[in-house]
Amino acid sequence: MEIKGKKAVVFGGASGMGRASAELLAARGADVMVLDRSESDGEKVAAAFGGGFLPVDVTDFEGTERALADAVRRLGALHVTVTTAGGGVARRTLSKQGPHDLATFRRILDLNAVATFNIGRLAAAHMSRNTPEEPDGGTGERGVIVSTSSIAAFEGQIGQVAYGAAKAAIAGMCLTMARDLGSLGIRVLAIAPSLFETGAVRSLADEAKAALVQGAAFPKRLGRPEEYAKLVLAIVDNPMLNGQCLRLDAGQRFAPK
Repeated sequence: MEIKGKKAVVFGGASGMGRASAELLAARGADVMVLDRSESDGEKVAAAFGGGFLPVDVTDFEGTERALADAVRRLGALHVTVTTAGGGVARRTLSKQGPHDLATFRRILDLNAVATFNIGRLAAAHMSRNTPEEPDGGTGERGVIVSTSSIAAFEGQIGQVAYGAAKAAIAGMCLTMARDLGSLGIRVLAIAPSLFETGAVRSLADEAKAALVQGAAFPKRLGRPEEYAKLVLAIVDNPMLNGQCLRLDAGQRFAPK
């Protein structure tokens, strides 16, 4: 899909990989709306590249529907969604305190898997109204949905049972959702990053960061948000990418802990 002139919404676009994606999409000529928490820097970030901002809590599913509808109204259409919002906890299935509580497990599933599905289903409804893009190849594309999994989906570490399950669900949605939406010309993919320079990891000492990436093949460093954003652009640009979860991990495989 040609990025220039397209309408994009980035959930979690106020920081980290979401911010880098929003900025790079805008730099390539897309009209971008940033959706993030009300206390985030979303308004400032969006203003810097001429985009718009709307506050949203992705675990408020009805509120997310309203916010996305408002974003599409402001943009005039929707061609690309990128979702990086999410998070996890460190808790074992069974610890000295007893079994993993269900409330926390459900909260992590809601924040990651359910919120991602909610965004995907709503985005698909908006994208289905687009006139199919008809480049020289005649692919008839209407939209691209990009979500964020994690390599923890495949090699979850000790204490990541909720997070690993949630991210595995996101990876598992890709092919089925792509098949569901293929007749409409909507592609669905996820990116599974390793450890990136975002959030709490960014503030760690260099020695601690080096220890975290010992298992990487090359480069032996944390990923950079702009490297995630570059893959987002490659996904949007290449119509043959569909129905899969792409690892972005420098060849790293998580050890048990």
